[in-house]
This record gives sequence, structure tokens and C-alpha cells, in this order.
Amino acid sequence: MLNNKTILITGGTGSFGKNCTEIILKKYNPRRLIIFSRDELKQFEMAQEFPDSKFPCIRYFIGDVRDKERLYRAFRNVDYVIHAAALKQVPAAEYNPFEAVKTNILGAQNIINVSIDQQVKKVIALSTDKAANPINLYGATKLCSDKLFIAGNSYVGEAGTKLSVVRYGNVVGSRGSVVPYFLKCRESGRFPITDPRMTRFWITFDRGVNFVLDCLERMVGGEMFVPKLPSMNIMDLAQAIDPTCKTDIIGIRPGEKIHEVMITRDDARRTVEFDDYYLIQPDFPFWKQRNNHGGNPVEENFEYNSGTNPWILSVEEMRKIIKTL
Repeated sequence: MLNNKTILITGGTGSFGKNCTEIILKKYNPRRLIIFSRDELKQFEMAQEFPDSKFPCIRYFIGDVRDKERLYRAFRNVDYVIHAAALKQVPAAEYNPFEAVKTNILGAQNIINVSIDQQVKKVIALSTDKAANPINLYGATKLCSDKLFIAGNSYVGEAGTKLSVVRYGNVVGSRGSVVPYFLKCRESGRFPITDPRMTRFWITFDRGVNFVLDCLERMVGGEMFVPKLPSMNIMDLAQAIDPTCKTDIIGIRPGEKIHEVMITRDDARRTVEFDDYYLIQPDFPFWKQRNNHGGNPVEENFEYNSGTNPWILSVEEMRKIIKTL
């Protein structure tokens, strides 16, 4: 689907963006692949890894999703947009709430409006498990962003732009997340544990990127895709990284949950299940004419919770994943 097409990745120099770029360049032959981000140093460093001399389709475009005028220029003749730009650090968002709103909510609004005006064919936005029943500002801004993208399908008019969302859990090894932090803490011989009961959903970079690209191909606009993922307890994660390290219980940080949820019981009424993912259907009239997915409705009172998830990632499985980082 991406052969001879123009793809733009917002937040293209982030952990997801770099892995997505690598996989697209390996599997497809795009006409242009635009890396859109606001950090010139990260673009310079990424250009050393993916130089335009070796990949003539690649473009590095400095800009911010908050800047609507810049987006108009960047989105010209773009076929597909993968929206990965966000302020995602929970403590930073709690301390800088206005900045999180500007990037995660107003930035999403800009992406939607410019995509429609520039007649982008498809837009797929990355969400997070923290957007389901959010208790922190980051999750609340991403929930708002999710709803904006889904609702955007209702007013695309003749442009025909389709907008969908992918929601998944923690990415093993993503920048600023717990795995790289614990790998660094291992040098001191001690791991800080917020709560020994804590669980999270886990996904690898490769699976996350391939799932997004698969959803980009299958989407008809209005869906929220949720992959089936394994869960893991924080104490087991510590064991996987280094069983010889001591643990210090430091207490839950502001805005954290013991367990994360990707599908709430209220969302379950509109959720259908497939072999390897769930699909949350939009509550809009256009969906009945557009839906061609099928799937089986989930059980009454279903909730996709990392604490009750039957698929548990073992210590050895996580250890193998970490070795590939």
C-alpha cells in the first residue's frame, strides 16, 4: 500500500518514528517519506542513520504540530499521515499542563483540519493505555485527542479523508520509559519500585510499528484498534533485568495507576474481537455504511485490564526481548 506513496510521520525522530522509518524503508518503496519533528539535533542524528544519499525518498522537515501554517506546507501532496508526536512524560505533563494541552490536543486538532483541507487519504494516530479512564493529564489529553480523531470522520466532506486511532501499552525500550531506566539503575545495584503489585501491558517496537502499518491498511475511518498484548508485573520486570539487584519501594508517583486499562467496560459495548486485536467501533451514523470488518462482540462487562489479563509475559521472555535492544 505504501509503494510510490508519500508518507509523513509526525514526531518522526522519536522512538516510534525511527523504528517506523526503518521498517517502511525495508518493506516498501515510498515516493517520499517525510520526517516531521521540531528538534533539529535529533533530525541531524537521524540523518546520519538514514541519509538521503542512501534513501533518496527521505525528507527531514522541521516543524511543530502546534503550528498550523507549517503543517499546511508539510502536508501538501501527502497520502498518509502517521501521527506519533506528543508530550508523553507523565510527571512533565503534570507540571506543564498547558504545554501538554497545546501539543496533544490543539496539535491533534491542527493535524485533523490540515489533513482534511490538504486531502490526505488516511491519518492514523497513536494513543496510549493511559487514555482509558485517565487519572493523569497526559492520559486525559490523549483521550481528548482520540475523540477528536474519531469525530473528525463526521465532517471530512468531499475530501474523503479517513482518520483512525491505535491504542497500545508500554513499548519495551522506548526513550524515557522504565526499561532503559532500570538498565541504568542496575549499575547501582538497586531498583526503585513504585508498588510491587503494579502491572503493565507490553509491546515490542517491531510489533507496534507493524500493527500500526497493518491498521493503516485495513482502516476505513473511525475505528480504534487495540492489539492483544501480554502483561507483566513490575517485580518480574526487575527480575528479568537483574535478579541480583535490591529493590526499594518508593510509592506510586502522581498520576500513576496500579494496573492499566486499554478497553473500559463502557467501551466494551462497542468492541468486537479478532484473533490478535480488538476494535472499538465509533458511535456515529456513518459507521454502519462504512464498517466492513466483522469480528465478534466481546462479553458483557468485558474490561481489558493489565491486572486481569490472562496473557502473562514470563521473566525469561522479557529477558530475551531486552537482549535485543
